[in-house]
Amino acid sequence: MNLQNHKNSIIEEGFTVINNIFSDEEVKKISEVIQDIDTSKETFRKSEDLFAIRQFLKEIPEVKELIFNENLKRIIKEIFGENYFTVKSIYFDKPEKSNWYVAYHQDLTISVDKKVELENFGPWTTKQNQFAVQPPLDILENIFTIRIHLDDTDENNGALKVVPKSHAKGIYRPETIDWNVETENICNVERSGIMIMKPLILHGSNRTTNGKKRRVIHIEFSDRELPEVLNWSERMN
Repeated sequence: MNLQNHKNSIIEEGFTVINNIFSDEEVKKISEVIQDIDTSKETFRKSEDLFAIRQFLKEIPEVKELIFNENLKRIIKEIFGENYFTVKSIYFDKPEKSNWYVAYHQDLTISVDKKVELENFGPWTTKQNQFAVQPPLDILENIFTIRIHLDDTDENNGALKVVPKSHAKGIYRPETIDWNVETENICNVERSGIMIMKPLILHGSNRTTNGKKRRVIHIEFSDRELPEVLNWSERMN
């Protein structure tokens, strides 16, 4: 694994794809753990188009050692650095019949433990007693997101599409995208592979058209401490 190329790609383009991070056996075990859970809690969201588990690593702690295998730990250390910790985790299942389309957007909020008035923090949202806030830009610029793929994913079952280099342009309103200047890249990822991206990259996904599942574990990492009164709600070293 030549990780320097991937590191350069994340810095310059805002994303990279690395396949073969997990063995078939590891993917199978992760899938089995997810299938066995009690889905009645309020952190779980279920509809025909989407099944999601918020605070995934907290809700299913037994999956942690399967996910953080030697390959992933090495990637985090060499690409992100020694001091990074997880700050958010979600599991998404985009089922075979999903008509769920996600318009271009940036990930502009972080999950925190409470709502407090703080300069440069806002707007705030609250979902199911979970607090999310848009922090200052430097905190967002510092986050890395890893998306672990449990299924082969391409443009026919909701692979992420991104606008390369858009992560370096600050807050970028999707309605102002000039397609004469920007390009779109579809990020195909093999089952057992990962995509790493900066949350400020403009990204979205199309509906599923090939009747195949798309299961993804989304984990965000930071090495920043928040102002004293505020904590990352899912902080985990």
